[in-house]
Amino acid sequence: MANYGTIPTSSSPSGGHMEYISRAKDRIKSGLGTRRPWREMFSLRCWNFPRSVGETISRVKTNLAYFSMNYAIIFLLIIFLSLLWHPISLIVFIVMLAIWLLLYFLRDEPLVFFGRTISDKAVLIILSVVTLVVLFLTRATTNILVALAIAVVVVLIHAIVRKTDDLYFDEEAGGMLRSEGRGGSSSS
Repeated sequence: MANYGTIPTSSSPSGGHMEYISRAKDRIKSGLGTRRPWREMFSLRCWNFPRSVGETISRVKTNLAYFSMNYAIIFLLIIFLSLLWHPISLIVFIVMLAIWLLLYFLRDEPLVFFGRTISDKAVLIILSVVTLVVLFLTRATTNILVALAIAVVVVLIHAIVRKTDDLYFDEEAGGMLRSEGRGGSSSS
């Protein structure tokens, strides 16, 4: 009982891999934590057309901020579906997703290349350009461009017709948008 209450440590290499996998799962969960419930996103009682251009712009800005993770998932799903008929492009897309996970999303420490620290913004730009170039080299350019256009249209239509009356800024959560929940009423 001399070790009661102590935290066991593992010096085995497999313990390091398990720790990395555990941290990766936690980071993915926290990233997906900003995803809003699909039921809230597609609630039919929250749909109508805006009355003015100003209201349209306001809705688009608010919905893009509030549903950003959902919209990212929609973009990725549409691109994925467009690549189903191009197996090589699909494989490249999946490999690039894995590279994004390793070099951008699951990194705990700054990326160092030849002794120089690379900023997150630089990593984001480099990975975006490399991903687009590699996918375009797979000769699925038309599919990718059509998929991106469809995704933009789908997201914009949703952002325009989804009312924002039940969404508000929570000062305590650092200005994050929150939903009043299912019981909230909307007047528009």
